[in-house]
Amino acid sequence: MSSSRPALGETGGGRLIVISGPSGAGKTSICKALLEKLPRATWSVSATTRPQRPGDLPGESYEFLTPEEFDRREAAGDFLESAEYVGHRYGTPRKAVEQALAEGRYVVLEIDVQGGIQVAGAISDSLRIFIMPPNHESLRARLEGRNTEAAEQLAKRLAQADGEIAIARDSHCYHRFVVNDVLDTTIDEVIRIILKEHAQT
Repeated sequence: MSSSRPALGETGGGRLIVISGPSGAGKTSICKALLEKLPRATWSVSATTRPQRPGDLPGESYEFLTPEEFDRREAAGDFLESAEYVGHRYGTPRKAVEQALAEGRYVVLEIDVQGGIQVAGAISDSLRIFIMPPNHESLRARLEGRNTEAAEQLAKRLAQADGEIAIARDSHCYHRFVVNDVLDTTIDEVIRIILKEHAQT
């Protein structure tokens, strides 16, 4: 999705932080830590058509929409980016991101590689970081440890992981690839990247 407008971060002084990676790589834990540790950080709540899981909080974890509601809002231009992942639709509501960036905030956005590529085209000064699992075996263990999905769904996520990593590398839209082996160490590394980029800009 392209735009002739100035980059959103440039207009308001904020910065959009995109965190992507395969399911089970640790994106959500890293994003939560960024919200706690970064000054002026806020969460971008994505809209999705996937079913609500135990522990999900509507309006905080996701904005849960029917496929019909999602299609209507997408057609109206309400999403900064949108993508389909394992049979469900995901999108980033544009208005909330624009407002937070105008207030000079770090906006933390957890999206898949399809969405990351769209954001790279729309917001040139966004900082895009791809989180990698240490290896395929550790990724499987993490996903199995969730106990939230049927075996068929788990197999689909594992099958897509290698493809997502390849697409992310080939797209050249991610500034950094960070291997999440020890979570606390990874969080510190991601924060260092963000603060270094902020200082340079």
